[in-house]
Amino acid sequence: MTVTFSSPYVEVAKKGRIAVLTLNRPEKRNAVCDALIEDVNRFVVSLDRKDVDAVVLRGAGGHFCAGLDLAEHKDRPPFEGVKHSMFWHDTLERLEFGPVPVVAALHGGVIGGGLEIALAAHVRVAEESAFFQLPEGRRGIYVGGGASVRVQKIIGFDRMREMMLTGRKYDAEEGLRLGLCHYVVPKGAAFEKALELAHDVAGNAEMSNFMMIHALPRIADLERGGGFFMESLAAAMSQTSEDARKGIEAFLKKQKIRFEKK
Repeated sequence: MTVTFSSPYVEVAKKGRIAVLTLNRPEKRNAVCDALIEDVNRFVVSLDRKDVDAVVLRGAGGHFCAGLDLAEHKDRPPFEGVKHSMFWHDTLERLEFGPVPVVAALHGGVIGGGLEIALAAHVRVAEESAFFQLPEGRRGIYVGGGASVRVQKIIGFDRMREMMLTGRKYDAEEGLRLGLCHYVVPKGAAFEKALELAHDVAGNAEMSNFMMIHALPRIADLERGGGFFMESLAAAMSQTSEDARKGIEAFLKKQKIRFEKK
């Protein structure tokens, strides 16, 4: 993949067919300025399943991401503020509903906008040092990068409201219990675990991954009957594919299989 960034705040490396996206502003705890989120957008727009099978998302230094850089907060007119928020929405929607699975490696602070970015990943691995926080209420502001939807979907509006009102921190084990992360690993182990999971997930059938990424969250937004119908379509599309035939054949022969991407 080829992508040109306008700032030094985002780096991309390749490990085979796994792209590693690093938020690279450690002196600011990877706080998100306009240039950083714009470069994340450039990355997600450039994603192409012909070159990449999965993405690992991580932060440089001692923290994953401390959220919005309030030191660079701009006094925007209301309409400009709406467009700024919607740009975050567009960026993270492209990440969540992109062409390949995304695995996040979390450590230290996963705060505010950092939590919004992390929850756009499909699998989240947290080190024991990780903590989750939405401190916007203590700053006189409100979340704008999608937390009202993504965080609320996971922990419920009542718990999110308390989290924002009090500025409460949840540690890694509490985050695991709530669903903010899926794995907790020792200090320094999140990136390797995330790479391992990304490699495993990349070996799934392409259509199965596509349905899990795109169908499940949309089914969650539907009423019961609509959800059942969309599930039937997703099942029929995947189960009649060539990869399904190969996968079932491998299972019956007790063989391991990694699906080749077309």
